[in-house]
Amino acid sequence: MSPTPQQRRAARHQLDPSAPAARRGPSGRRKKPITVEAIISTAFDIVEKEGYEALTMRRVAAALETGPSSLYAHVVNKEDLDELLIGRLCAEIELPAPDPATWRRQLIDVCTQLRDQYLRYPGISQAAFAAAPSNLDTLRVSEGMLAILLAGGVDPQTAAWTIDALTLYVNAHSLEVSLAARRSDEAWVRSRDEMLNRFAALPDTFPQTKRYAAELTAGTTHDRFAFTLGLMLDGLPGQPSLA
Repeated sequence: MSPTPQQRRAARHQLDPSAPAARRGPSGRRKKPITVEAIISTAFDIVEKEGYEALTMRRVAAALETGPSSLYAHVVNKEDLDELLIGRLCAEIELPAPDPATWRRQLIDVCTQLRDQYLRYPGISQAAFAAAPSNLDTLRVSEGMLAILLAGGVDPQTAAWTIDALTLYVNAHSLEVSLAARRSDEAWVRSRDEMLNRFAALPDTFPQTKRYAAELTAGTTHDRFAFTLGLMLDGLPGQPSLA
């Protein structure tokens, strides 16, 4: 019976870390050995240059000058590769020792770090959607967030669902920013001045939008990100304001 994906993932952590034999291409030059690290590095390079939509097992294999089947000895499937990529980004996040006095700011900082990691690679936060994390580096971040919330006096069930809500927002925010940055349609609204002009030209059936156009278009994406995180944390049961 073939091993399950879970068994293959577990076995990967026990593989001999010694480098495999070097490969040679058609020209006789040495090619990069096929390893998990090489696959991850190549995948990140593809996403950075072409966006997450371009990332497929076949595309990674082509970049490594091999066939897709060669990758499956190291990575179970595309979903497994996604998990490895998100785990690698999470591994770079610094988690503080939970402090009851500053737990809210600590949590916002962790979320901000996660957002910044995602924004390095256009659209990569899609890999974190609809996935139950099992990668230890990814679980390390959720463990840290849970510890911070518990230190702040949030009950365990609320803390658990708060992590879900925060990470979902970070994922969605990062994806939207990445998509906006990659739009090629010149007619797409990009400036605040253009938005203000459009709102000003609206018919009088939009009185509130016209009156509060400045407020509706105010702030950078970073301002709105911080505001939303604060709003979510302010909504926790029995918790005082951030002020």
